[in-house]
Amino acid sequence: MRRAPSKTFPIHQHAIENLQFIRDTMERASSFTAVPGWGGFWIGVTAACAAVLARRQKTSQEWLAIWLLEGLLALAIGVFSLHRKALKSGTNLLSLPARRFWLSFAPPLLTGALLTLVHSGKNQFDLLPGIWLTLYGVGVITGGAFSVRIVPAMGMGFVGLGAISFFAPPAWGNWFLLAGFGGLHMAFGILIARRYGG
Repeated sequence: MRRAPSKTFPIHQHAIENLQFIRDTMERASSFTAVPGWGGFWIGVTAACAAVLARRQKTSQEWLAIWLLEGLLALAIGVFSLHRKALKSGTNLLSLPARRFWLSFAPPLLTGALLTLVHSGKNQFDLLPGIWLTLYGVGVITGGAFSVRIVPAMGMGFVGLGAISFFAPPAWGNWFLLAGFGGLHMAFGILIARRYGG
């Protein structure tokens, strides 16, 4: 009995498939290294300024408005510095590690925004510092799983501060926000910038 002739493929097609496999494997194994250290530092500086301004406000609504404006400013600084570092390092912001970072980082932040809306609508402001710190920390930990090791460590710092703030007097909430969004961002921002190139 004769065997049916097997299909043969040109050698260049095998080479292309092998290269694609290697590239996909390396992309899955790589980490998202465009987390901006100096961007984090400047987010910390603006958060420290926001804490000082928020402390001087007479109503909880004014306090909340200061921190929401700081959140928008931090987002703008983060996006700008992330884009700048990615261009400088040649990192693709649409790579698999980058997409995994964002898909892990975003849900806790969106949950924090939802809980802010719910609690502020009921004039319940006391829990907001703890909610913001813990959920931001969770986002940094989960997103940081696809980045360099120091990023999840920073996230654990935020979660720890947020957890403690839930059991502290409500008047201390602004100080916890200063320590987290100000202090942790500045300290870890400098470490990331020095160890991982900006």
